[in-house]
Amino acid sequence: MARTAGSHSDITGPRVRETALKLFAQHGYAAVSMRQIAKDVGVQAGALYNYTPDKQSLLFTLLKGHMDDLLDARSRQHQSSDAHARLEAFTRFHIRFHLERPEAVFISYMELRNLTAENFEVIEGLRRQYERELETILQSGRTKGVFDVQDTKIATLAIIAMLTGVNTWYRSGGRLSQDQVEMIYWDMVRKTVT
Repeated sequence: MARTAGSHSDITGPRVRETALKLFAQHGYAAVSMRQIAKDVGVQAGALYNYTPDKQSLLFTLLKGHMDDLLDARSRQHQSSDAHARLEAFTRFHIRFHLERPEAVFISYMELRNLTAENFEVIEGLRRQYERELETILQSGRTKGVFDVQDTKIATLAIIAMLTGVNTWYRSGGRLSQDQVEMIYWDMVRKTVT
């Protein structure tokens, strides 16, 4: 299939994903049409299918890309043997990573319901992989007697929910710097497990 004149896959493909991310975050997946995405990108609606088979695939690509980026960035973080240091590093990493990607975080939570069962299973598996990392930290700390956590799975989900909640209220240039927010949240997380 011939490419639209003036179209470059290495430029247009990322623009399609960026535009879809922005529109899904603003209006919701169900309210956004492929025609609207094409219009905002500046291509014919039919040209979108050079970059994605359909809207469901586009949503899945965005959610999977976010999780792949999260897991990749986390894997590159130094891992201490000290349970407190590991938990603090996880806390700070989670806040920092997610504050840089508010739209991706928003659709990653709000649009899961719009995935097909097969796509949901993939994304849920990646989320569980990330959650297991925190749960492993909590289990290790509990085994060593430095954390007092009754149920590590519930504590994991509660901590991640609390940390991700920063995205709903934090604004750069506001009353608190990102470093101050990280410190306050680390203090709350630490008190939750000790």
